[in-house]
Amino acid sequence: MNIDFTAKQVWVTGAGQGIGYHIALAFQQAGAQVVGFDRQFRQTDYPFRCVTLDVADADQVARVCQPLLAEQKQLDVLVNGAGILRIGATDTLPVADFQALMAVNVGGAFNLFQQTLPRFREQRSGAIVTLASNSAHAPRIGMSAYGASKAALRSLCLSVALEMAPHGVRCNLVSPGSTDTDMQRSLWHTPDAEQRTIAGFPDQYKIGIPLQKIAQPQEIANAVLFLASDLASHIVMQDIVIDGGATLGA
Repeated sequence: MNIDFTAKQVWVTGAGQGIGYHIALAFQQAGAQVVGFDRQFRQTDYPFRCVTLDVADADQVARVCQPLLAEQKQLDVLVNGAGILRIGATDTLPVADFQALMAVNVGGAFNLFQQTLPRFREQRSGAIVTLASNSAHAPRIGMSAYGASKAALRSLCLSVALEMAPHGVRCNLVSPGSTDTDMQRSLWHTPDAEQRTIAGFPDQYKIGIPLQKIAQPQEIANAVLFLASDLASHIVMQDIVIDGGATLGA
């Protein structure tokens, strides 16, 4: 079955690059009118509307979102895709990095919720999909702060899902594992880094990826589109982990 978003209004944060870009592109190719939000857009030929936004800045989110909501009669889908990565041992990670992770990864979604939930509640329809991480499901050495931010994001979104379900609004999550993006490649410093990631790191208690491959961004986008579509009309409060089995189904 084809997933058709013709004439649907879709917002995607983190759309400038990586998984967020591929999600926005997939919605656009499925017929949606897409507004992509990000702090910067490095390409020159985005096929969707681009709006510069720092999701961690609540005042800026309000200033940007309110005119857009007034302009659009309907908001059909919100995708919280914006996120940052900071790694390091818990006792050496700069406090500023911890605060930034919380401000962007959790606060960014919270700020978008504050602006959009009244519209979703009023129209009594819509779908929200948020990108968390498999690190919210399993601990990772050197990623305590990042994992904590994604776990907090997951909890936030499940609570929002519970709040919005009586109003006909479906909220779900997708939790990717290692995916072929610039963020992932920033962690790779040797020619065999991808294969080592697939094989696992016993000294870090990481079993590797049973499916024996890194995810492609489009594979994450496919799940997001499914959850936002009518094919998932009775799915709510779910978190789909897409990591090739790296968390052993946890």
